[in-house]
Amino acid sequence: MLSPILYTRVPPSLKVLNQLLLPHQTIYDTVTTIQQGYDQIKQMKVRGAPAIGLVASLSLAVDLQLKLLNSTEDSQVTTIISSPIELKAFIKKSLDYLNTSRPTAVNLSLASEKLWKITCRGLEESLESKEIIERLVDVAVEMLEDDLEDNKNIGKFGGEFILGKIEEDKGETKMISVLTHCNTGSLATSGYGTALGIIRYLHSQRHLSHAYCTETRPYNQGSRLTAYELLHDQIPSTLICDSMVSSLLSSSVLPHLKSCQVITENSNKITAIIVGADRIARNGDTANKIGTYQLAVIAKHHDVMFIVAASFTSIDLTIKNGKDIVIEERSEDEVVLVSGASVNNGGGFKEAEYESGKIIISKVRVPPTGVKVWNPSFDVTPARLITAIVTEKGVFERREGMNEFNLEEFC
Repeated sequence: MLSPILYTRVPPSLKVLNQLLLPHQTIYDTVTTIQQGYDQIKQMKVRGAPAIGLVASLSLAVDLQLKLLNSTEDSQVTTIISSPIELKAFIKKSLDYLNTSRPTAVNLSLASEKLWKITCRGLEESLESKEIIERLVDVAVEMLEDDLEDNKNIGKFGGEFILGKIEEDKGETKMISVLTHCNTGSLATSGYGTALGIIRYLHSQRHLSHAYCTETRPYNQGSRLTAYELLHDQIPSTLICDSMVSSLLSSSVLPHLKSCQVITENSNKITAIIVGADRIARNGDTANKIGTYQLAVIAKHHDVMFIVAASFTSIDLTIKNGKDIVIEERSEDEVVLVSGASVNNGGGFKEAEYESGKIIISKVRVPPTGVKVWNPSFDVTPARLITAIVTEKGVFERREGMNEFNLEEFC
């Protein structure tokens, strides 16, 4: 699988895959400071709720580790390292700063809260700065390792749930087709993925007929990243525009099956739409990449399962419902400008567009200058449209006759 985050403890090193350059270039940016970690998240070089929380935590860890190694060379750093009180102030300021990079993703604030509690506990126990830093690094590394294991559990639970909801095809192996939105795979997590993790599980168990992914405008995470991951893992897949979903679900025979001789009952339709989540309210209302809500409406109309897959930490019990979720609005440039690699008339990359063996990524403007733009990064899907919420702890369903989830009973 692709690895979006490369971290080593000795020597301290953090490298983050620059996803703005994918799928045309694979370049890892070195992160040594809090500021660089913030920039990676804010500029969306790294994205996906789990990955954001991990990069924030590890950027603090590597920053402190390097300060510890270089504490004798900088008087300001020496003060921070030699005084636990000064260290606490630095960590508080750093975590507050990192939390402003992408406020909608709950994993970021939860990771910060966990690191802050470790810091405060260290001071209560009268630990030296070095010992506090070591504890913080331990927790950051543990989060990285746990996320991968959690993703695999999400994939298994989600895959088994979907398969359990469909009938056998007259003795044939259950083969299903699914659709996903945005990017929820290895690139959005420590590896494997949440919604895409379910697709990976179905494929590994030989139950996946085909996976469809949307472009996911305006940032094209689906066409740039999910399509890239699916091709990388050799999972049968097709890319579609966001506006093609209704047509796809209403098709009597799916496009990839039109040349097939044998079509089973379940393989000739979309069985489920599987998406991720950046924050889930107590009642199950879910904030995810813009465009998710309309997919849920379409799924309801066509009687297709709508599955939300996310880490358990994405559930925020402090939020009653989706109305309380803060929706991030981003720059108009993401809508009016489109990035990509220049190609020649035949569709291949231009030889002149290579620099030191690398493809140059260009931006082009589509709409007229002066047009007004609204660019919310997320929308909220009401709980009543969600079939199930899948986490590493299991699958949560609404009680019969209820329009909301009671997620408190699972926490």
